[in-house]
Amino acid sequence: MSVRSSIRRNAILAFMLVAISVAFGWILWPFAGAILWAVLLSSIFSPLYRALLRWMPERRNLASSATVLLIAFLVVIPLTAVASALLQEVSGLAERFRSGELDLERSFLEFRSSLPNWAGNALDGFASSGLPALKERLATALTQGWQLIAQQALALGKVTVDFLLGVFVMLYLLFYLLRDGQQILAGIQRAIPLPPEQNRALASSFTATVRGVLKGDLVVALVQGVLGGLIFWILGIGAPILWGALMAVLSLLPVLGTSLVWAPAAVYLLLSGSVWKGLVLLVFGTLLISTIDNFLRPLLVGTDVKMPSYVVLISSLGGIAIFGVNGFVIGPLIAALFLALWEIFLQAGDL
Repeated sequence: MSVRSSIRRNAILAFMLVAISVAFGWILWPFAGAILWAVLLSSIFSPLYRALLRWMPERRNLASSATVLLIAFLVVIPLTAVASALLQEVSGLAERFRSGELDLERSFLEFRSSLPNWAGNALDGFASSGLPALKERLATALTQGWQLIAQQALALGKVTVDFLLGVFVMLYLLFYLLRDGQQILAGIQRAIPLPPEQNRALASSFTATVRGVLKGDLVVALVQGVLGGLIFWILGIGAPILWGALMAVLSLLPVLGTSLVWAPAAVYLLLSGSVWKGLVLLVFGTLLISTIDNFLRPLLVGTDVKMPSYVVLISSLGGIAIFGVNGFVIGPLIAALFLALWEIFLQAGDL
């Protein structure tokens, strides 16, 4: 076979490979989120699967099924319940603002009357200048949020069906990723045109970074959000799930993080006369919510690679802007792959 024929055949094969890969990706796109989370959960829980497999050797199907059931009960069902409660809470809050049950000016005046004279005088300037603008912006944001919730409510049946179908696809795929993950990974490594040692280094670095990001940031964020929402619920502060979700997101911010939510709430309680509630929230937030990551993160991450917090934050925000909610994880994953590839490239340059 001539060189020209070989080049032509390889070009045709490459074109067909790209075309069919794009078509296959187009077919899978509706389940991109389910596939993503199946891959992530299989990466995190593969040690559990291997532990079960050692306990029941030669029974891969049973070990994988048991792992999937544990993931469903420990992760999927609780998060689904929280998401549903959060949606109801936000919807109810928006309806109360829309109907006038919650009035910003009335709430401000009630708060003002409960303050000492010196604190009330300090707020008078804000009431005359900043309060009208704040009310207008809040009303606009709530109106837009209410319209969005109303639109989603109209399509609730379809959303529910799509969600349940996505969960089914994720758990179904998760079973095979746990059972056949090593063979799938080996096939991917063969398809990447890199030397075997660089392939192994890429897989090891990427997996370690992914686990570090997910376990060290996502799990800690969830724990801090749960703790914050729980103390808000115990103290009778409205919309505890919403505030807990906000604290989970803000936990990615260095230094301040969750204190941007619980600290103003504690100050409000102290100034409005609920001194013991304010003190409880202040102590709980300082000693537990804002400090739990100091010992929980090393326990979860261990020796896994951890990206700098600013990289996680920026990549998460950028991912959300491009990919929506799933971008909270997709962004750090792309950043992890970026860092892993550059590390391999630099190491290759030193050889």
